[in-house]
Amino acid sequence: MRRARRKGWAFVIVDGALIACDRLAADRPFYSGKHKRHGMKIQVVAAPDGELLWVSECLLGSVHDVRAAGIFHLADRIAAAGLFGLGDKRYVGLCAVVLYPFKGRGKPEWKKQANSGHAWLRGPGERTISQLKNWAVMKRLRSCPYGAGEIARAVLVLQNRESR
Repeated sequence: MRRARRKGWAFVIVDGALIACDRLAADRPFYSGKHKRHGMKIQVVAAPDGELLWVSECLLGSVHDVRAAGIFHLADRIAAAGLFGLGDKRYVGLCAVVLYPFKGRGKPEWKKQANSGHAWLRGPGERTISQLKNWAVMKRLRSCPYGAGEIARAVLVLQNRESR
């Protein structure tokens, strides 16, 4: 977060990602109902220009994004840096520092425009997360699933080295 503040950015993009892993159906804690697969959940913070800033340790795939953000004190870290976070609809109710789009159908035009602007600002961060997940090692973990966070942080270092 300090790097984002030093570069003068007003916000960061916050998102959760599921890293698929090989598990049996009996391993219910690894199962993500949203993605309908087993995996490990990581939290990712990206800059407005798409630079990957931070990757969390891994949690079980069944952990919701709000709970994961609470475990890693993500909102506190963002607030301490004097930034705002832009999250998706899964971050509803986290805190006032992380902004999310309006939910529901039949929204008035101003809410639709606000959601469109929110999505436009989050676009580079979403692209960064998809690039993180496209690394061959991140496609499907065949090693110990608890190492997903360390592997993701190694990819973070490699991506930052390549961008120089």
